[in-house]
Amino acid sequence: MADTSFLEWPFFGDEHRALAKRLEAWCDGALRSDTHGDEDVGALCRAHVASLAHGGWLNHVVTSGYGGVGEQLDVRSLCLIRETLARRSALADFAFAMQGLGSGAISFFGSAEQKAAYLPAVRSGEKIAAFALTELASGSDVANMDSTAREEGDEYVIDGAKTFISNGGIADFYTLFVRTGEGPGAKGISAFIVDANTQGLEIAETIETMAPHPLATLVFRNMRVPKERMLGAPGQGFKIAMGTLDVFRTTVGAAALGFARRALDAALARATSRRLFGAALSENLIVQTKLAEMAVDVDAAALLVYRSGWQRDVVRGPNTREAAMAKLFATDRAQVVIDDALQIHGGRGVVTGEAVEVLYREIRALRIYEGASEVQKLVIARQMLRDLAAAP
Repeated sequence: MADTSFLEWPFFGDEHRALAKRLEAWCDGALRSDTHGDEDVGALCRAHVASLAHGGWLNHVVTSGYGGVGEQLDVRSLCLIRETLARRSALADFAFAMQGLGSGAISFFGSAEQKAAYLPAVRSGEKIAAFALTELASGSDVANMDSTAREEGDEYVIDGAKTFISNGGIADFYTLFVRTGEGPGAKGISAFIVDANTQGLEIAETIETMAPHPLATLVFRNMRVPKERMLGAPGQGFKIAMGTLDVFRTTVGAAALGFARRALDAALARATSRRLFGAALSENLIVQTKLAEMAVDVDAAALLVYRSGWQRDVVRGPNTREAAMAKLFATDRAQVVIDDALQIHGGRGVVTGEAVEVLYREIRALRIYEGASEVQKLVIARQMLRDLAAAP
């Protein structure tokens, strides 16, 4: 059983502790671990979305006016849900996260009509959401994307491609970012809501990864989107993308934290049950050192993750630096924790289907998506330099 003593930290209120307790009970009855066998990963994600909606957990990814639980998204609640789901099932966590990220820009920047058209369906699981930002050539250099939209009458005509799009191929709509040319670089990007059945949108390729998730390359050829599907104003797309990521980037750290907690639990179980050279493995000083380092990394990651959520929810100030720190540290150190847990398992750790083997494959992508670790370091440094320059 994972340590839950962190719930007593001052970052949380009674509502968060109650949420964590309810979610644990729901997971016990409704959630099974992923096998990553021959099952259809897209069908599994759809099933997870339906189950999460039925359990009421998708109420946390939309606001109260559209069936949600609060007037604004509570990042600490999102993190608690992601941490718990990730500890139980990486694919369930993925399904939950994408409903939030894919619709987040609508929650934060959409018109009343746009919110009414999409958010209730996201909450009910009727519509599966996706966030289409990444391009093959630009990658993390989002401001230099190549996909374009040109204005023609009451429509925009979109051409280009996106790749490594989570939920690509199973989503009912995409929050899409393309260049509209109001200015150079980041100043000339706009955001659109695009239904999956829009003529001119093609799923060009499904992408298989070491830890299976629905990923695809999207291609747009003369795709016509009505002007009323634009989110915000022309040229605000980069701001919308970064503002959305500032909220959900913290939750990536929470998912990594969930992976790390499960790895630590598995390492403790293995170390106390495995006997070697006439004694329990846990009596070996080297193993004890590894366990101690893993525990420190887990608690430090939790502090950074929930500090970032608290900054957003309670202080209600910008948390760009805090979110970047949370994602960077939690994902990088979870990789180390999982590797050490696998080492403690010895040969058993590399057997397909073992918990630590699954975690070893699952964690790697978290250090890349929603801003690679190297990008997070740049974000942190630049924010500190801006704060220094602005200081009186």
